[in-house]
Amino acid sequence: MNFFASTGRSAGLRWSVPELLPRLRMTLDFMPSPSPEHPGLFIRDPYRYSDAMLVIPPVLIDCLECFDGKQTALDLRQRLFQLTGEFDLGGVDQNLIETLSTAGFLEDDTFARMQQERRREFAAMPVREPAHAGSAYPEDPAEARDAVSEFMTGGTPSADGNLFAIAAPHVSPVGGWQSYRAAYSQLRPEHKDRTFVILATSHYGEPETFGLTHKPFRTPFGDAQPDTARIDWLAKRGGAGVSMEDYCHSFEHTVELQVLFLQHVLGAGVKILPILVGSFAHSIYQGGMPEDDDKVRAFFDALGELREREGDNLFWVLGVDMAHMGVRYQDEFEAVAGEGRMLEVEARDRARIQRINSLDAAGYWDLVQENQDDLKWCGSSPFYTFLKTAPKAKGELLHYEQWNIDEQSVVSFAGMSFTS
Repeated sequence: MNFFASTGRSAGLRWSVPELLPRLRMTLDFMPSPSPEHPGLFIRDPYRYSDAMLVIPPVLIDCLECFDGKQTALDLRQRLFQLTGEFDLGGVDQNLIETLSTAGFLEDDTFARMQQERRREFAAMPVREPAHAGSAYPEDPAEARDAVSEFMTGGTPSADGNLFAIAAPHVSPVGGWQSYRAAYSQLRPEHKDRTFVILATSHYGEPETFGLTHKPFRTPFGDAQPDTARIDWLAKRGGAGVSMEDYCHSFEHTVELQVLFLQHVLGAGVKILPILVGSFAHSIYQGGMPEDDDKVRAFFDALGELREREGDNLFWVLGVDMAHMGVRYQDEFEAVAGEGRMLEVEARDRARIQRINSLDAAGYWDLVQENQDDLKWCGSSPFYTFLKTAPKAKGELLHYEQWNIDEQSVVSFAGMSFTS
């Protein structure tokens, strides 16, 4: 079969190579369709450049391999013929290309325009609007207040006046409410006037990067105010690893959920310094310590200096989950909380927690690097950042738990406190 188009000209024949198909974006979320009525591969954009959600039918899933930037529409047609045995495709090939492009799921001009527009919109916004109200928690203020109040029922404040930090999950409060309660019930009225430095996981940010923003964080409870002076100070001294007005703040849930609980306990106008901490991927996969990277070391130095200068003017909040195990997270086994392999995971989680509570940064990171972090702790980098910049202190595990985020997958997390 001839896969080239011929264009006859007076000077002879010239052959034109078919145009390559755009690459499928590898930053998308891919998972089995949650709908039994619509089986296939579910695709969405976690960055929210696109609001589209697609289910690729089973017969077409293999065709996505053609969108690697190296194959053409002819290769796609050949793949479809191999899969269906049909020469007459009825436009399925072109429809797949157009559907993926229109959704913003290909690395093409359509996606470039979407990306540019969304980034421009976020940069121009005076306030960081709540991205997860109505899904992770109620959008109505009264309903949100009732929900968080129920989550917090039974918690008691810390009796230790030297409390300076807590760690809480960022998993859905429906699943993690006991750990949220354990952590946030430690707060006392005298903490209200401090600036809350929130070290939270950046699931989608660049590795070895620290995302900052000047924007107030809005929830149904009101607007948490940024400590702009200290944010500017940190941005100026934090080095090349700082991403100012990081777009990931627009959709990431890890800071938003901490703000919600802070506001519930201490009032809507709490002052915050939100930091999205990217993964320390180079250290995990290539070896060495995170601070071997000049960008990471410069930010650690700046954050440590800020802590030394400000002392009790700051309170530290870590928005972190721990292990991610099971089918959803590309493991070849079904995970059930508190059973089977998850008992071993708990033991390994607790070993890491013990290192954190003893402020043993190097020992903790040794455990993270084992098997290139096969536990997939998404909170590994915020924890390490805290350990490298925290004063001499001791930590306490208040509550540990595992939760089946679906029938085949488990997330672990904890509530923790730290005193000086």
